[in-house]
Amino acid sequence: MHRDKRLIGGKSAQIIAVKESFILALILLLHTPYSFAADNIKMAVLKFGTVNWELDVIKRHGLDRQQGFNLEVLEMAGKQATMVALQAESVDIAVSDWIWVSRQRNEGKAFTFVPYSTALGALVVPQDSPITQIKDLQGLRLGIAGGPLDKSWLLLQALAFHQSGIELDKTLIPVFAAPPLLNQQLKQKRIEAVLNFWPYVARLEAIGMRQLISVQEVSQGLGIRNQVPFVGYVFDEQWAKQNKHLIQGFIRATNQAKQIMLNSDPEWEQLRPLMKVPDEATFIALREGFRAGIPSQWGAAEQNDAKQLFDILFKLGGKKLVGNTTQLAEGTFWSNSVE
Repeated sequence: MHRDKRLIGGKSAQIIAVKESFILALILLLHTPYSFAADNIKMAVLKFGTVNWELDVIKRHGLDRQQGFNLEVLEMAGKQATMVALQAESVDIAVSDWIWVSRQRNEGKAFTFVPYSTALGALVVPQDSPITQIKDLQGLRLGIAGGPLDKSWLLLQALAFHQSGIELDKTLIPVFAAPPLLNQQLKQKRIEAVLNFWPYVARLEAIGMRQLISVQEVSQGLGIRNQVPFVGYVFDEQWAKQNKHLIQGFIRATNQAKQIMLNSDPEWEQLRPLMKVPDEATFIALREGFRAGIPSQWGAAEQNDAKQLFDILFKLGGKKLVGNTTQLAEGTFWSNSVE
């Protein structure tokens, strides 16, 4: 009998222990941050791209967790790798331009676009250069980042023809190379001017080089009245519709990060290691360049201007640039509002 009581007591102790463990687990679950239960968004980015600055702000401030998702950033070695990952559905979001999105949609792949930045690039010359206008480039060596179908290069050609009737591609010597190499060639006077992406333009301006004309100003010269963001976050439309809470949360988080970066100088001190700047002048140039590219508006006017830009680029770049189409594909821009 005494032995039976010991057995009953042992079982009771086990039951109590199980209950205590369950209660403890429940307490831990209730006090666990929401991020542990949040849905993941996988994003492919270039390892040293400026978009990493914005994503770093999102992660450090927990803006993704606040919006009910966990942002997982996958660094890629090149742009092509990021787009392959997106098309293979290995990631949910990547960064590209709306020309690429339109081309994909016309080929039956329903990607769509949300603006990231209006910053593009500029035409830069040495401070003491005699070049004062675009037509002065004739006969000279112009470094061009992005290749023969680079959108900035095509728009510059369009403006040269519009202003002076000059076929710029036939009257200067184009030098196509990677952005850092072009900066070095300009410093070493192996080329007379460079048309480069905005972070590399900022680095040149920080050492005293002179910006002749920005790509936004080129667009304005062609009749584009609003600042059109060429670069944006790109994702599959069906995925976004099926995960509306995720994409809306992502857009809110990126907007919050931009506001922090726009208004807080101390925030940029936290970003300084990512920026890999050699001096204070470069740091400030990059900070202000990023801020200048934060879209202030994105609506019908900007999207209509994007259609006009598409028409200009189609005339010069043709099917090699835009694919088998003559107009911007419907649905290129994500139209669902963020509530």
